[in-house]
Amino acid sequence: MQNISSSSCSFISHIPHLLVLRFFFSSFNSMASSSSPPPIVPLPLLHPPISSSTDYPLPPSSVITTQKHKHKLSTPTITTIRSRLSQLCKQGQPHLALHLFHTLPHPSTLLWNTLIIGFISNRMPLQALFLYSLMKSSSSPSPFDSYSFSSSLKACALTRNLLAGKAIHSHFLRSLSYSNPTPILYNSLLNMYSTCLPPLSPFPFERDYVLKLFAVMRKRNVVAWNTLISWYVKTDRHTRAIRAFSNMIKGGISPSPVSFVNVFPAVSKINDYKNAHALFGLLVKFGDEYVDDVFVVSSAILMFADLGFLDYARLIFYRCSNKNTEVWNSMIGGYVQNNCPVEAVGVFFEALSNEAICDDVTYLSVITAVSLLQQIKLAEQLHAFVLKSLQVPPIIILNAIISMYSRCNSTNISFKIFERMLERDAVSWNTIISAFVQNGLDDEALMLVCEMQKQKFAIDSVTVAALLSAASNLRNSYVGRQTHAYLIRHGIEFEGMESYLIDMYAKSKLIRTSELLFEQNYPSDRDQATWNAMIAGYTQNGLNEKAILILRETLVHNVIPNAVTLASILPVFTSMGSIAFAKQLHGFSIRHFLDQNVYVGTALVDTYSKSGAVSYAENVFVRTAEKNSVTYTTMMMSYGQHGMGKRALTLYESMLSSGIKPDAITFVAILSACSYTGLVDEGLQIFESMEKVHKIKPSTEHYCCVADMLGRVGRVVEAYEFVKGLGREANAMEIWGSLLGACKNHGHYELGKAIAKKLLKMETEKGKAGYHVLLSNIYAEEGEWENVDRVRNQMKEKGLQKEMGCSWVEIAGFVNCFVSRDEKHPRSGEIYYMLDKLTMDMKDAGYKPATRVILESNE
Repeated sequence: MQNISSSSCSFISHIPHLLVLRFFFSSFNSMASSSSPPPIVPLPLLHPPISSSTDYPLPPSSVITTQKHKHKLSTPTITTIRSRLSQLCKQGQPHLALHLFHTLPHPSTLLWNTLIIGFISNRMPLQALFLYSLMKSSSSPSPFDSYSFSSSLKACALTRNLLAGKAIHSHFLRSLSYSNPTPILYNSLLNMYSTCLPPLSPFPFERDYVLKLFAVMRKRNVVAWNTLISWYVKTDRHTRAIRAFSNMIKGGISPSPVSFVNVFPAVSKINDYKNAHALFGLLVKFGDEYVDDVFVVSSAILMFADLGFLDYARLIFYRCSNKNTEVWNSMIGGYVQNNCPVEAVGVFFEALSNEAICDDVTYLSVITAVSLLQQIKLAEQLHAFVLKSLQVPPIIILNAIISMYSRCNSTNISFKIFERMLERDAVSWNTIISAFVQNGLDDEALMLVCEMQKQKFAIDSVTVAALLSAASNLRNSYVGRQTHAYLIRHGIEFEGMESYLIDMYAKSKLIRTSELLFEQNYPSDRDQATWNAMIAGYTQNGLNEKAILILRETLVHNVIPNAVTLASILPVFTSMGSIAFAKQLHGFSIRHFLDQNVYVGTALVDTYSKSGAVSYAENVFVRTAEKNSVTYTTMMMSYGQHGMGKRALTLYESMLSSGIKPDAITFVAILSACSYTGLVDEGLQIFESMEKVHKIKPSTEHYCCVADMLGRVGRVVEAYEFVKGLGREANAMEIWGSLLGACKNHGHYELGKAIAKKLLKMETEKGKAGYHVLLSNIYAEEGEWENVDRVRNQMKEKGLQKEMGCSWVEIAGFVNCFVSRDEKHPRSGEIYYMLDKLTMDMKDAGYKPATRVILESNE
C-alpha cells in the first residue's frame, strides 16, 4: 500500500464506488450463477474527514516510523499501534482509529483485522466490508488470515449480503495458503450462509450451502453444531434439528447453553413432549451455569408454554434468580399464549414490584392480556402507566392500545387515540378499521377505508378482510363486489380469502356466486374455513339439504368437522325438527372433545330447546364448562318458551353472580320468559334495571316485551299508557301489534279498533296480513259482519295473505310437515279420518268450538 499523507486521510470519501463494484463482481464471476439478491454495496464512511490540524491523541512520534526512516514496523510498534486502534474503537471513535491507520505506510494484517473488527463492534458492518475491499485491492496487499476472512464474513451476515459473502468465500478458496482452513473460518462461513440464505422449506440440497460446508468440515466444534441446529430450525426441519443435537452428544461434544436455546424451539414446534422433558433434564445435569443462563431460561419457558405445560414453565421461571427483561417477557407471553390473561397480568405486577425493566415486548404482551380480559378500568390504568413510562410511545404500542380498547367495547376511546396519533402507519389504519367492524360500526369502517386511501396508504390483505366482513354484516353486495374486484386487480391473496368471499356473497343472498367460488377449487385445495363458510351459507339461506350434503362431502374428503362446523350445521336440524340428527352430532362432538366448546354447547342448547327436548338442553348447559352471555341467554329463552319462567329468573340471577354481563338480547330473553309465565312484577323490575344498573338503553324489542307482558295478564290500559309514553320510540308495528292482540284476548274492542287503524297503514306497506286478520277477528267477536267483509275485501284487493304456520313431527327418522288443509302427505286420508274421529270424541265430551271467529287462517 502506498504511503498516504495526512492531507488525503479522507480518502474513503474520494475512492469511486466502481472500485468496490469491480471487486465484488470480479470475485463472484468465477462462481456459479445464482438467483441470490443483488449485492448491498458498502457505502463510504459517513464521518467527515479529519483535517491535519485536528487535535486528537496519537502515539508518541517515535512509535510511528515513516518512509524517511523505515519501511517496516517493529513488533513492539505494531503491538502499541494495535492497542491504540483497539482502544479508540472501544471508545466508540472508529473514525479516529481510521485516521491513525491511514498514517501508517505498510499496515500489517493484524492492524487491518483490528480496524475491521473495530468497525463491526461499532455496528458499522458496511464500512467494515469497504475496508476489506481496500485491503484486497491495495498496491502491496497484506496477506489475509483466518481473522480477516471471518471478520469480513461477520459483516456480510450482519448486512444480510449473500453475494458479498459468496465473493469472500471465493476469495479464500483461491488463496493457496488456505488449503486447510481453521474451524473459526468454517464457523464464520456457516454463520454467514445460515443468516443470509432465505428460509425455504424444504431446502434443495444442491443450494443448501450450510449442509455442504458442514459435511466437508474435518473438525466440528460446538459452534458448528449450534449453527447447524439453528439452520434446521430456521428451515422448519425440526426433527433433523433434534437429531443433530443427539448426534453432537453422541460425538462426545458437550452442548453449550446456546445449543439448548437453539434446539428448544424445534421440540415445541413438533409437540415432542418426551424430548422436552429429556432435554431439560439434561440441561439440569450440566449444572447451575446452564440452568441460570437467562437465555436458556427464557427459551425453556417458551418451549414448555408452547407445549401447554405452564406448570413447568412457571417452575423454571421462579427458580431463576437473575431474571432479566427477556425472562419476564417469556413468562408473560407464555400465559397470554395459553389464554391465561389473569396470570399474565399478575406476573407483570410482580415484575413492577421487583423493579424489572420493561420494554416494548413487555407492554405489548400485557396489553394483549388486558384485551383478553376486556376490563375497561384495568385497560385505562395500563394506558396511564404506559404514558407515564414512555414519554413518546412508539406506534406499535399505540396500535395495541387501540385494539385493547376495541376489545373492551370502547371504540370511542380507540378512535380518540387514533385521532391524536402524531404519526400513523398502515397497521394503525387497519387496527381502527377492524375495531369498527368488530363493534358493529360497519358504515363508519367503510368511511375510514376511503380516508385511508386519501392519505395514500395502500390497502392490504388485512384491510380487505375487514372490508369483506363489513360487507357481510351490512348484506351489501355492492361493496363486497368492489372489494372482490380490487383483490383480483391487485393480485392480493391471503389465508382464508375464499371463506371471506363465500360468506359475504351468501349473506348478500347471492348463494350461487358463493357456490361458484367454492367449486372453482379442488376439494383437496379447500381449507377447513372454506368448507365451514359454504355450510353456513347454505344454512343462512334455508338450503338445509345442501348444507347436509356439504357436511357429508367434508367427511368423504377426510376433513374432520371442527367447532365452527358443528355450530354452523346444528341450526339446520332445528328448522327440520330432526332431533335424531342433533343427537348424532352431539355424540360426534363428545367423541372429538368439542362438546366443551362454548359455541358448540350453545348451538346444542338451542337445537334441543327448539326441538322440545328441554331436559337435553338443560343437561348440555350444565355440562358446558365455559359459558358466555349467549349460552345463558339461549337457556333462558328455552325456559321461557316452555313456560318455566321461575327457572329463567333463577338462571338470570346465577348469570349475574358469576360475573357475566348481560347484553341487550339477554334482556329480551328474560323479559319474554316473564311475559310467557305471567311474572309481571319481576319483569318490570328487570326492565327498570336495564338502563339504571347495566347501562343498556332499551330498544323496540324490549318495549314490545313489556307491552306484551302487561297485555297478557289483562293490564291492557296500563300497557296502552306505557306505549303512549314512549313517544317516537313506539312507532313500531311489533309494539302496537302486541297491544292489539291483548285487546282481542281481553275484550277491549274499542281500544283494539283504534290501535288497528294505526297498524293498517304500516302493515300494507310491509305486504303482510297478520294484523288485518286480527282486526277482522275483533269485528267478528262483536258481530260486525259488514266490517269483517270490508277487511277481507281489502286483503284480496291488495293481494295480502296471512303467512301459514307449519307443524311437524318426526317418526322413525322421517320428518312429517303439515299446514292448514294440507293434502300432499301420502297418508293424508288416514290423517283426516283420525281428525274427524277426534272431533266427534271432543263433541261427545261436551266441547263446543268458538264459532264467532269465522276468518280462516289461510285466507
